[in-house]
Amino acid sequence: MGTAPEGSSTPLVLFPGQGAQFVGMAGDWVETCPTAAALFDRGSAILGYDLLEVCRSGPAERLNTTAVSQPAILVTSLAALEVLRARDPSPLEAARLTAGLSLGEYTALVFAGALDFDDAVRIVAERGRAMQDCAEASPGGMVAVLGMERDAVASLCDACRGDGVLQIANVLCPGNIVVSGSLDACSRLEEAAPVAGAMKCVRLEVAGAFHTQLMEPAVNRLAAAVAAAAFRPPRIPVVSNVDARPHTDPDEIRGLLTRQVVGVVEWQESMAYILSTGVEMVWEIGPGRVLRGLLKRIDRSVATSGVFD
Repeated sequence: MGTAPEGSSTPLVLFPGQGAQFVGMAGDWVETCPTAAALFDRGSAILGYDLLEVCRSGPAERLNTTAVSQPAILVTSLAALEVLRARDPSPLEAARLTAGLSLGEYTALVFAGALDFDDAVRIVAERGRAMQDCAEASPGGMVAVLGMERDAVASLCDACRGDGVLQIANVLCPGNIVVSGSLDACSRLEEAAPVAGAMKCVRLEVAGAFHTQLMEPAVNRLAAAVAAAAFRPPRIPVVSNVDARPHTDPDEIRGLLTRQVVGVVEWQESMAYILSTGVEMVWEIGPGRVLRGLLKRIDRSVATSGVFD
């Protein structure tokens, strides 16, 4: 249950993004780990509501809002990290790189020592509020297109965009590309994709067209929140979603975080880069198993684990 396999080496620590949340994700394990419980207390004090109660009891309609789900996933993931640290810190101490999917990049920055917990909660809370405001002002959606190559999906976006917004938002793994945009454009793509060769389309349960120009009004608010926080060079590099490369310069990290909210999440390329460094064991720290599933689509030979497996 969540311990490093004997002989494992070169571990990687990954953190999930929005969409991983579920009611009950902060289980009884929180009380068994005082440092994990303390993080929920600190997060609640910053946010002004009982975060642990929302994570445990919902309701789902509240937990799934962008403004709540983002800090909820951040704190739950960092609390789970404390559980692993108390049980077996060796994979955390041996990690030489880290990364997180979209929102999870902030969690990775805390793990790497570039950002304090309190600052991360404040930034992510403002990020969530700003993105939710954009979603309410310009309704949109996201659709996972399965079984098509990137160039073909880009051409499909061009054909279905019309007068709206429609673009690639996440390149997750071979054959799994998420597009994001205006509601009408997403609907046109869902109709056209099977004819164009897609195996399947899945409309994601998200509040808006994340990682598109429809999030542009959030950029200045996020940039202000990022600028107000103290960033330090991380003790290990954090691989950016924007360019799939490791970064240690605080000013570069600030700029990349701001660009990320309207840019493509290059997750497949990020994982390819990380695997090229010789990673042999991957830990997914936080709710769900999505990142492990994506990684197995990229390289089935890599061993994976989670804190509560």
